[in-house]
Amino acid sequence: MLNTVHPPSLDNAFYRDHLLMLARCFQHYTGCLLCGVALTDEDCAEQLFRSKAVILSHAGGDDPIFNYANEQAMSLFELNWPSITQLPSRFSAEQPNRAERARLLAEVTANGFIENYQGVRIASSGRRFRIEQAVVWNVRDAAGNYVGQAATFEHWQFL
Repeated sequence: MLNTVHPPSLDNAFYRDHLLMLARCFQHYTGCLLCGVALTDEDCAEQLFRSKAVILSHAGGDDPIFNYANEQAMSLFELNWPSITQLPSRFSAEQPNRAERARLLAEVTANGFIENYQGVRIASSGRRFRIEQAVVWNVRDAAGNYVGQAATFEHWQFL
């Protein structure tokens, strides 16, 4: 279970179970390893947490809230763990871009994933950046139940 107070660390195994679920779903949809990290690596969760690529996930629901962000994501969005894991994910986009973001998430829900997404996002300071070549995918638990969505990207440009 993810905790909104305690960030990923050795004490909580970097939320390994959650990251394994994200990585398994990513591999299912894309045929690739998430950030090139093998799930058999003992420290795979720590590798993903410290990855140079952004990794984010949000829970399901009508107004999903981020439930995971790696170090790179927290740095880019200029938020710490307690702040980002209480943020409705729609606030990662500016108001005018939220309709496009909602359309994207509906497409992911329908198709399982999308690749090469680009869009403008906003950090907590108001700093805007364009994400490029993002992959967004549905996250399902071991029983196949939809539990949310995740995204990863390595490329962004500050505007």
